Amino acid sequence: MTNSPILSIVTPTLGKFSEHWLQQLLAIQGEVEFILVYPPGAVTPSLEDPRVKTFHSLYQGETAQRAVGLLNASGQYVLALDDDDFLHPEVVALAKDYFDNFPQSWLLRLYKEKIDYLDEERIKAPWPELPAINQLNVSRKRQDKYQDLVEVPIAPLDNPFELRLALWPYAKRKDIHGCHLEPFNNNIWKTALVKEALDDFVRNMRIGEILTWLPLWGFDRALGLFLQAKFFQKDIYIGHWMPEPNQIRYIVKPYSMKSLRILFPSDALLVKRFPQYGYFWNLVFEELYNGIKTKIKSLWKA
Repeated sequence: MTNSPILSIVTPTLGKFSEHWLQQLLAIQGEVEFILVYPPGAVTPSLEDPRVKTFHSLYQGETAQRAVGLLNASGQYVLALDDDDFLHPEVVALAKDYFDNFPQSWLLRLYKEKIDYLDEERIKAPWPELPAINQLNVSRKRQDKYQDLVEVPIAPLDNPFELRLALWPYAKRKDIHGCHLEPFNNNIWKTALVKEALDDFVRNMRIGEILTWLPLWGFDRALGLFLQAKFFQKDIYIGHWMPEPNQIRYIVKPYSMKSLRILFPSDALLVKRFPQYGYFWNLVFEELYNGIKTKIKSLWKA
């Protein structure tokens, strides 16, 4: 592998991933590095594969771990992957093929197949062959058949603030719908853009001279939207969305197996840095009420 790999794959983890997940990760071919980031004090397994880099974050939580991994990525492109989702073994070649054909793009959105965590047959099925990028038609909308490379617009951040979201706790925002994306994870981004935005994101967590606002959760969406706000240009297209067959196997677990996560603290960082965007105010008020309702439910069940 060269000093600068094509792709960095960043995974925050507690080290509880399965042996099958690790085998599938290391089966990815090409010029790639794997960055595993553990919480402080965690015991890490010894992995002999030279492509694996291991780090410990200084603080507990998803935000700190993901940030450490992304800041240490040395690939031309970077992808954040959770330690229970699976990635196509030819993803490095796909990334190179895509950005060679679309050098102005910020990202390539991968096609996800959602699979129940108990469906071992689908989880362990052989991976299908991926199409060549230059053989795909490019379109602006996803048609009935998932065969085209669909353009991804930038999020409509300049949408107006909807007062109803602040006044009614059960109101739902409408601007989440569309072909734009919010999450950072499971997409291939240009590393240079990510690091520039992440540096700003980390500085934005500072409050005064000595305090730091460090949310435990919600970094995925917050960074995806922060990146778009950092380089915002109205109505531009920032990448493409891959068609079938799947490149990500996204493992779905019941809510009973998930820890309680309140996302408002991360989303509030978007308003702190970019108060001019109504899209972020809509998001923050919706998540504020979602967080309150989630906390009440957890106390009720306790």
